[in-house]
Amino acid sequence: MKNIQHYYRRFRLCYIEAAVITLVVCAFLLPSFDLLQHTGDNYFTVSINGTQVGRLGSAESLDILLATARKQVAQETASDDLVFMDLDIETVGSERIFGMIDSAETVVENMAEIMKDSIRSTLHRSYTVKINETSVNLGSYDEVHELLEQALAPYDADNEYQVDLELDSKREVNVLEAVVTSKEELRKELEQSYERSAGIGAEFERIFDEIEPEIEKSFEDYDLGLIDINYADKIEVVESYLLEDALSNVEDAVNLVTKEQETQVIYKVVSGDTLSQICLTNNIPMDDLIAINDALEDENTMIRVDQELVITVPEPDLSILWKEEQVYTEDYEAEVQYIPNDDWYTTQRVTLQEPSAGRRKVAAVIEYENGQEINREILKEEVYAEAVPKIVERGTKIPPTYVKPISGGRLSSGFGARSAPTKGASTNHKGVDWAVPIGTSVSASNAGTVAFAGWASGYGYAVYINHADGRQTRYGHLSKVLVKTGQSVSQGERIALSGNTGRSTGPHLHFEIRIGGSAVNPLKYLN
Repeated sequence: MKNIQHYYRRFRLCYIEAAVITLVVCAFLLPSFDLLQHTGDNYFTVSINGTQVGRLGSAESLDILLATARKQVAQETASDDLVFMDLDIETVGSERIFGMIDSAETVVENMAEIMKDSIRSTLHRSYTVKINETSVNLGSYDEVHELLEQALAPYDADNEYQVDLELDSKREVNVLEAVVTSKEELRKELEQSYERSAGIGAEFERIFDEIEPEIEKSFEDYDLGLIDINYADKIEVVESYLLEDALSNVEDAVNLVTKEQETQVIYKVVSGDTLSQICLTNNIPMDDLIAINDALEDENTMIRVDQELVITVPEPDLSILWKEEQVYTEDYEAEVQYIPNDDWYTTQRVTLQEPSAGRRKVAAVIEYENGQEINREILKEEVYAEAVPKIVERGTKIPPTYVKPISGGRLSSGFGARSAPTKGASTNHKGVDWAVPIGTSVSASNAGTVAFAGWASGYGYAVYINHADGRQTRYGHLSKVLVKTGQSVSQGERIALSGNTGRSTGPHLHFEIRIGGSAVNPLKYLN
């Protein structure tokens, strides 16, 4: 029994000695094996896209290692750009007493290798230029500057102005705006700054300049040519990160923002305008003008002063405004002088004096937008021959309106040329016809005095009414007349019943409007 106990003690001693030796060997020969604490999951295997990249003793260090690896890949791939990768990161935790742990450098290197193979896209640092609703993306600050300068170049032939991008202090985010500055003005500011630093002598010179009386300029004193230029539209530039295929080159960007496109604008009719003249002046086909304006039926539609029409004009996305100082000699017209007549309607006018052009020499500032003059300010003029103004007497009273004389009805014959509907009928129709049942009420289209009421050859029973604006309305083929000659009628008052008398092909009302004795198309005057 004693021998058994003796051997047992020797075996236990050998076991302990072997364990100690094993621990010492592991400590010296296997330094990557760590003794782990019993805290739940304490050993983590990390994989990216299915490939193991390292073993960690703490999950907290994973985010730091990933950020370090991403930064390393970004620096090696494309500096100052944003790199996007497809990464599927998996971490498996377990609890162990001992575990082989990889160094941080090894894990980062393994992560970086997987990331390089997983790069999906690189977003380049770029600049987005926004002009109204148009945006264009360029790859560098220099390209933005070149775009803006090329847009100005056609109007600044002598390169007198420069473009700078300045931070917009009114915006919370970093937005640059384009500022155009005269190179000459910048040079003068630098000189003045230098002179101010020269001492009290420069200050006295400035004071004397301020109190020196202003002398009227002669024509030779004006600075002829370009005196100001700027963009008509606000330009905003922001930094962005974009894919390579989203960037434009400078040539394409210039073409995009300076190419003229059809834009709809409002045109207000002025005295003397005609539809054909509006089309000619604005270079728009008559058919297009009628198509985009519901108020226009055809090229013969009447238009009135101050009426608003939609027209199309060619305009680029980026418009340029510039001013030129010019001296020139011209024939000029004096402004028309109007004499109001409160007894006349606005449709009545008489020329009392015909105009005669004058001759003068002028210094002026002319403002242009995209090559079209938009304003002219005369600074100085020398008249060689005085212009004689046109003098016109015109009415101030609003003319009466005309309304359709019946309710309903089908338009059966229009105004003007037609085939004779029956033997003896005119082929040049003096009015319009509405087909209505016999006995339909006929009303006065406008207030006036009955000039005729009775039977008229061709018209059958008819009524003629003279109106205060000098016009006359006629109502024909009536079945019954309800008014007498010399009677005053108001607008809308019943004057007759429709019929089928005279030279007629069926029950209808014939309606005319005459101006100065000549028949006009009534449909153009009905309100």
